[in-house]
Amino acid sequence: MNSRTLIVIVGPTAVGKTDLSIDIAKYFNAPIVSSDSRQIFKQMNIGTAAPSAQQLAEVEHHFIQTLDIDQPYTAGQYEKDALATINMLFETNEYVLLTGGSGLYIDALCDGIDAIPATDGNVREELKQLLSTDGIGSLLERLKILDEEFYNQVDKNNPNRVIRALEVCMTTGQPYSKLRVGAKKKRDFKIVKVGLNIDRDVLYARINQRVDLMVEQGLVEEARVLHPFKHYNSLQTVGYKEFFDYFEDITTLEQAIELLKRNTRRYAKRQLTWFRKYDDMEWFSPVKFDSIVKYITNK
Repeated sequence: MNSRTLIVIVGPTAVGKTDLSIDIAKYFNAPIVSSDSRQIFKQMNIGTAAPSAQQLAEVEHHFIQTLDIDQPYTAGQYEKDALATINMLFETNEYVLLTGGSGLYIDALCDGIDAIPATDGNVREELKQLLSTDGIGSLLERLKILDEEFYNQVDKNNPNRVIRALEVCMTTGQPYSKLRVGAKKKRDFKIVKVGLNIDRDVLYARINQRVDLMVEQGLVEEARVLHPFKHYNSLQTVGYKEFFDYFEDITTLEQAIELLKRNTRRYAKRQLTWFRKYDDMEWFSPVKFDSIVKYITNK
């Protein structure tokens, strides 16, 4: 029997992944590997709800604030880097815990990234120009026609993901979603997936409260420092874009905060849609610590 076990804890933003993951990691004496595509960047602390200094001190963490915001980084690169880190951690640990809200990163590590055919750079530039002139709405309309399945999954506030899907559709003549569904790579460790969820109204209330807390903690000031770098891919994300519009007098501060709450709720909904496709995962309330431990132990 393979004694090396990767515990995967997923769920929508604000559901309680961080606190529970630390408790589970302590119980199994497991280091934590983050699968959050935003927390991996430095200078994006409050807006990504990165673990606090105290939480980072409680358990060994990896892939938290390790890249500069100007560094390009892909799910394919994450697969390579995270797999190397996990295999290294398994040399001295029976359990390693993977947690985060980025479904593409989780899929990359657990199943591998599909080999997507090369695409036409001219198409990408054309799409970037369309984004600049007509906005992301025009790209989303085109994506819905060419690949409705991926349209229903993609983060609609992330133009880079939308452009990537469109350039593949337009270059290959095939839906991006179909090319992404390939044979799973076999990993030489056991994977146990745990999904966290709570009542939707409770989740949405927690999201709203967390946004208010982030603002109190200095999110607006953090976003202001990052505003000059808004063109970086790392900052094309919920939590910062809303305030960039405020700084440019497109919205008021109150409108920016409400937009952030709305966009975060929508992001949580898309996360749940992504995670519900996992047929090898058991769902729990984050307060069911004993049940979760029992499930992991018995798998």
